[in-house]
Amino acid sequence: MKRRIIVGISGASGIPVAVEVLRQLKNMSDIETHLVYTESAERTITFETELSLMQIRGLADIVYDNSNIGAGPASGTFRTLGMVVVPCSMKTLAGIVSGYSDNLLLRAADVTLKERRRLVLVTRECPFGTLHLRNMYEASQLGAVILPPVLSYYNNPGSIEDCTRHIAGKILDQFDLEPEGMKRWS
Repeated sequence: MKRRIIVGISGASGIPVAVEVLRQLKNMSDIETHLVYTESAERTITFETELSLMQIRGLADIVYDNSNIGAGPASGTFRTLGMVVVPCSMKTLAGIVSGYSDNLLLRAADVTLKERRRLVLVTRECPFGTLHLRNMYEASQLGAVILPPVLSYYNNPGSIEDCTRHIAGKILDQFDLEPEGMKRWS
């Protein structure tokens, strides 16, 4: 049986990182990806990538309608390795921290926390305001991993794609998966 990972995409900037995570997961034969995205993510996709929404959906094994609060990821009995929200907007972060589960992405994150599974939030904002920092602190206290897409230079990136691949690798590391082409500190 394949191991499942839920990938949530919210409307913050950072869609190329989500695409790279989905692309790498698709190449892992023992992983099944379950994708849910917000309406705002649909808009951001058009600004940040040349891929169509259908092409991004095609990178996932199963895609859910965000309004389908009764879908599998809304239940604790739906076994997963966990969930990544990439990118994670401040609105989505606030919803997760407050338990405001009015859509599938937020409910799946809520379930991931309550089941003590790995929840990785790739928070996107710059600079972070005090409210953002407080919400990230609270999410961390609830068990989430806060992983803003901060650039690393020790890997000597030669392109924006190298930077994107490295961040995707750091995300996949959180699930004990071996990222493709990641240069590690030696």
